[in-house]
Amino acid sequence: MPQATMNLGISQKWQDSPTAVQAFLFDLDGTLADSAPDLAGAANEMRLSRGLEALPLAVLRPMVGAGARGMLDVALQITPADSDFEAVKAEFLDRYEARISQETRLFDQVLELLDALQKAGTPWGIVTNKAERFALPLTRHLGLHGAAFAVIGGDTTAHAKPHPAPLLEAAKRGGVDPQRCVYVGDDERDIVAGRAAGMGTVAAGWGYLGNGKPIESWNADIVLSSPVGILKLLGLA
Repeated sequence: MPQATMNLGISQKWQDSPTAVQAFLFDLDGTLADSAPDLAGAANEMRLSRGLEALPLAVLRPMVGAGARGMLDVALQITPADSDFEAVKAEFLDRYEARISQETRLFDQVLELLDALQKAGTPWGIVTNKAERFALPLTRHLGLHGAAFAVIGGDTTAHAKPHPAPLLEAAKRGGVDPQRCVYVGDDERDIVAGRAAGMGTVAAGWGYLGNGKPIESWNADIVLSSPVGILKLLGLA
């Protein structure tokens, strides 16, 4: 993947004037944090309890962005159409909550990125589809909660991504203009939400990406292969 693929949009503003960007918003799973080992661990615990062999992380990792629904589809071939889906989903979430920070770590270069943004006086926040039940303790464990101007979960507003409401709520809490924000995420729905909110968008090529359309087709302003690519676009690296 090239270091940066640019479309017309806020990417040109970054080159012309880094101050055009007032704030950054980030997805959590697959963008800031590599939570796949704990999510996959919860899924494999369920398989083992049912007499099934554990699946390789490489099989489960791409589905992290699809949440519990995607993980259970791959791990146990169960979907919302099944009568016991909600009970199985509740078991998965309870198992995940019990090990939420056991193996989850920040991706390489994320701390470098966030520290540089802070030193440059550029505020940042987090918008995730993870329910607050999980998002708040995990961001505290990772040392992100106090530095972020907002942590918005999938149940903070009436709608989750790809609806723009969570992103707009984050901008409101930060007192920033949505049109001067950039949203960074590793799933197509992140880009859809960012564009719907009037924000610039970055597709995080280092993330999970799922098994859907190629990242280059998501219509993001920029596709980057590493977190520090953002700093290079801002002239901070």
